[in-house]
Amino acid sequence: MTAFQTGRYSKYIRPISILIDLMVIGILSFFVFKELITNILSFVLYQYLAWALIAFSIKFYDIYRFTPPVVIASKIFRQGILFLLIVIAFFPFSKQAVFSQKAIAIFVFSAIILITVFKFSLFFYLKKYRIITGSNYRNAVIIGFTSEAIQLKNLFETRKDYGYRFLGYFSDKKENQEITGKLEDLKPFVIANEVDEIYCSLHEVSNKYLKDLIDFAFENNKIIKFIPDTKEIFSKNLKIDYYDFFPVLSLKQTILNEPAIKILKRFFDVLFSLIVIVFILSWLCPLLAILIKIESKGPVFFRQGRPGIDENEFVCYKFRSMKINKTTEKEASKNDPRVTSVGKFMRKTSIDEMPQFVNVLLGDMSVVGPRPHLWSQNKEYGKKLKKYIIRHSVKPGITGLAQVSGFRGEITTERDMVNRIKFDVFYIENWSLILDLKIIFQTVINIFKGDKKAY
Repeated sequence: MTAFQTGRYSKYIRPISILIDLMVIGILSFFVFKELITNILSFVLYQYLAWALIAFSIKFYDIYRFTPPVVIASKIFRQGILFLLIVIAFFPFSKQAVFSQKAIAIFVFSAIILITVFKFSLFFYLKKYRIITGSNYRNAVIIGFTSEAIQLKNLFETRKDYGYRFLGYFSDKKENQEITGKLEDLKPFVIANEVDEIYCSLHEVSNKYLKDLIDFAFENNKIIKFIPDTKEIFSKNLKIDYYDFFPVLSLKQTILNEPAIKILKRFFDVLFSLIVIVFILSWLCPLLAILIKIESKGPVFFRQGRPGIDENEFVCYKFRSMKINKTTEKEASKNDPRVTSVGKFMRKTSIDEMPQFVNVLLGDMSVVGPRPHLWSQNKEYGKKLKKYIIRHSVKPGITGLAQVSGFRGEITTERDMVNRIKFDVFYIENWSLILDLKIIFQTVINIFKGDKKAY
């Protein structure tokens, strides 16, 4: 049995999801455009075709039990934007249709809201259903007893919402009471216990055994997946190329400098920063300006030169959170006497960083990226720490992976900076739009939750 055959409902989820999405589009089309389009049926068929092509190209329906909610949100956002453009494109080429911005806005907005509500409702209901009933679980075994294998087993047992039931380890290389059996015991165990997925640690098996295992998995309709043992390599951005029919894996430093990715990230930065400037900074700036001026003399904004991409200096903007002083190259510490009362609140909630959205709009910074350090820190740690210079291969960010991972604020030891660099380099080497959205989402949570290192 395959994993989809094991579940009572798994094989029906995707067709039902597609059907409901198409029903939403069709019904809304008749309600919204019935007075504007003569041949409404052709318009609906046009939309169905467009929706299907977009969904296929961005893998809109490739959602699994382990898919993070932020990935689902990203897929819906991309599908919605592309679908909006396709809907608009229909009108200039149709003589039987009357173009209405209001109607299109109502239609697309309503469709995306309804589809979003349904998708997330189904997603969270199925997670809850698996946890409560214990049904539709996939039986899994692991070949190998490495640290990565143990981590995977712990993940299966702690994340019940993923819907996996761990049945045992199989290994010839270690003797341990937790190991269920030897490699020779695996095949009969898989058949007898209706195992759905086999996770194989490549470090544990020979090429001959691996080939035999793959043949066994195909013959018996089992899913086989591989656990990378060299995480330091496989956690990086690997790309597969074919020299004729020969596959070659190449390791890329970052995709952020590729022209298409630069355009995508810049578009996102401009759009996001404009939303923040128009809807938040437009009223927040005057309010904070009054509070800052009441408490202490000096300008509303603090301006400071910081190293940016390729170590080119740019002027970084902040709301002034300190009294006027001559130690601006000294990092803020806990209970710093330079920080004002309003400044403490702003720094605790990271509101003092908000003017940097202007830096983003100007092109000096990105919404997400390595935080720009002080020049004094840059000079000190640039000579000491390996890979420090990689931070300057991309634009600095208002928030970053290191910040949401607990490595923000004052640098008290060299280890603090080492950890920060580790996360910055990981971000640069493994960038994706999904990762940016996750970091932004976690940043918002941290703002409301508070961060003990924010002072």
